[in-house]
Amino acid sequence: MFSLSPGQAGDAPEGRKLLKTLENKGFSDTHVIMDKAYEGDETRQLVLDLGMIPVVPPKANRVSPWEYDVEMYKKRNEVERLFRRLKRFRRIFSRFDKLDSVFRFFIHFALIVDYLISVNRP
Repeated sequence: MFSLSPGQAGDAPEGRKLLKTLENKGFSDTHVIMDKAYEGDETRQLVLDLGMIPVVPPKANRVSPWEYDVEMYKKRNEVERLFRRLKRFRRIFSRFDKLDSVFRFFIHFALIVDYLISVNRP
């Protein structure tokens, strides 16, 4: 699942909006692997309130840091690699499309192409 947001919007508020759409959808006990941009108290508390497990390291200057699943956090790299692969599509990273619906379509198209390439690798 993804959502489009204005370029000037902050990551954490937009992430919270997206998380709120998952309420009552049966995602309890699901790990939510987050970047340090999302490690704020408000975002972590929302994840906990939704019955999910936040996996995000505390920033170095946190007064009271918390424990997190380090092995699970390493999976965040898979998401970063997906974004890198999507950027192969110039149309995505340059945002040529004026309409959100066309841009969404092309993201879905790129995800399908990426999946088909990964399935057909030896």
